[in-house]
Amino acid sequence: MPTETSESTQPTIDPKDLPSAQRPRHIAIIMDGNGRWAEAQGLPRIFGHRNGIRSVRAVVEEGCRIGLGQLTLYCFSSENWKRPQRELRFLFRLLRHFLIVERSELMEQNVRLTMIGRREGLPEDVLVEYDRTAAMTAGNSGMTLCLAVNYGARAEIAEAARRLARDAVAGVIDPGSVDEAAFSSYLSTAGMPDPDLLIRTAGEMRLSNYLLWQVSYAELHVTEVLWPDFRAEHLRRAVLDYARRPRKFGGLPGRSPTEGAV
Repeated sequence: MPTETSESTQPTIDPKDLPSAQRPRHIAIIMDGNGRWAEAQGLPRIFGHRNGIRSVRAVVEEGCRIGLGQLTLYCFSSENWKRPQRELRFLFRLLRHFLIVERSELMEQNVRLTMIGRREGLPEDVLVEYDRTAAMTAGNSGMTLCLAVNYGARAEIAEAARRLARDAVAGVIDPGSVDEAAFSSYLSTAGMPDPDLLIRTAGEMRLSNYLLWQVSYAELHVTEVLWPDFRAEHLRRAVLDYARRPRKFGGLPGRSPTEGAV
């Protein structure tokens, strides 16, 4: 899996000038390294989360600039509930603040906001502000910004299987007709394109229960850069890295996934 360091040279090609076939439509990001960033500076972990918001703003702006169709950010996993209560309270205050403060910017950038993950257990004030921002941006026709909050891929897949089974028992769907497309329609990402590119910061080589079904054919880009230091130039490098790779989908270069996937 290719990795990138903070010392990498600046990209010389603007991703927005690439042919559309070489640009990802949907980028998913595992935003890792906030705690390490803060600890390296002798600061509490919450300062890493606070500075990570600047990176979110930077990648949203850059995604809009290069014509990205969707950006999905792993904000809070279902496993993150194990963290200290003080950190959890801060994370949710930060998320609520982001949902309020960034509304005008999302509208100006023509961004549509959505969210995946379980609403159960999330603070009510966070859900209220999310619903307001989602409703306000629902008519926007530019990039979709999807926040994965209280999300876990295994739980998502299990819930999809339960719903599909209930519909099969009720006669809503014929079990013999269930294929990948039918199953995908029961996931929380139904109607969204699968990610073409998955970026992980802070050099970690794992998926962390993130979009396990959806990233089956995604290209992976791992950077040593910690999330609070991640900026537009790092996103550009990842996109150019993606553009250089032949996508075979189990078949031959240049063919679509349906022409040779196994």
